[in-house]
Amino acid sequence: MALLVGSEIYRRSTYGPKHPLAIPRVSTALDLIRALGWLDPARYHDSPVATPAQLTRFHAPAYIAALQQAEARGQATPEMRERFHIGARGNPVYAEIFRRPATSAGGVLLAARLTAAGGTVHVPGGGTHHGQPDRASGFCYVNDAALGLLSWLDQGLENLLYLDIDAHHGDGVQDAFRDDPRVFTVSVHEAGRWPFTGTLEDRAGGHARNLPVPQGLNDSEFLYLLNHALLPLIRQRRPQAIMLQCGADALEEDPLAKLSLSNNAHWAAVRAVMGLAPRLIVLGGGGYNPWSVARCWAGVWGVLNRYEPPGRLPPAAEAVLRGLTYHRAAGRNPPESWFTTLRDPPRPGPVRGEIRHIAAVTLEGLPDPPAAVA
Repeated sequence: MALLVGSEIYRRSTYGPKHPLAIPRVSTALDLIRALGWLDPARYHDSPVATPAQLTRFHAPAYIAALQQAEARGQATPEMRERFHIGARGNPVYAEIFRRPATSAGGVLLAARLTAAGGTVHVPGGGTHHGQPDRASGFCYVNDAALGLLSWLDQGLENLLYLDIDAHHGDGVQDAFRDDPRVFTVSVHEAGRWPFTGTLEDRAGGHARNLPVPQGLNDSEFLYLLNHALLPLIRQRRPQAIMLQCGADALEEDPLAKLSLSNNAHWAAVRAVMGLAPRLIVLGGGGYNPWSVARCWAGVWGVLNRYEPPGRLPPAAEAVLRGLTYHRAAGRNPPESWFTTLRDPPRPGPVRGEIRHIAAVTLEGLPDPPAAVA
């Protein structure tokens, strides 16, 4: 059975009222999981806060110190904004600007330790895949995924696979391991969307595959990529551990992307990779509609534990979803299904030729996996 890592810090923390991350996400997913009766307290772990020493395994010490200073002062200096992008470029100064990302990193590092000998851990607060060693990027102040992968490497593992299905390219993780053949990164993301990286031709020196998909990606197309590219690639690599970033911004209702998946696609990806490696960590990531994110990530936990979503949510779970507020257009008149169900209606459609081409190119010239014992 899987373990779940969370924290109460996400409940009270916000990036600011006008920021896309003003919404409650992790706390709502955890509340929904509990309201469904899906959480044995013995399988829940409170996330520790990563120390500066742990964070500087990947991040520059001066940058981590600047995050701490920005939190203590409640503002960024001009140097912080220019040098570290703190308080700039969509990365605001907020009350927990150090503690919240340090908590997400602490949770992923805990998950790496909990899976040292095998097992599965879900960390919905993780998945900050844009963070760079010396600066904030894309709402991400630290790169918890990179830190978790480094922790696995420090344990002696030599064949890791990182799979990212967020609507945005997992650029920070790919960049972190561009020169390390022990980590193979795979990203399925919307083509032409920020950070405008991750082209089909970008293979990061042979240690990556990128699948930039067109707008309107539907469930049928995602399943085609899963079955004709992602799973064959994973089976060829035979990884000792898989880290899956499950950003929910690829869902149709998300305001920051133009893909058209239902949460069934994310759950299918989780179900498919279970059992393909002795160690699995499933992260959260992007997602800016509170109902779609919470329902998706609660369902991820259900898949990991083989819980079947009810046809209609029990009253306690429904109350969690009805208690949300959302000030974008979708929040003014949300459909009743966002309150009463966990599973979206499937969103099938034709599989475009571009999708078939992406799948075929992904499998071309795959390098041999490192010779390692699982």
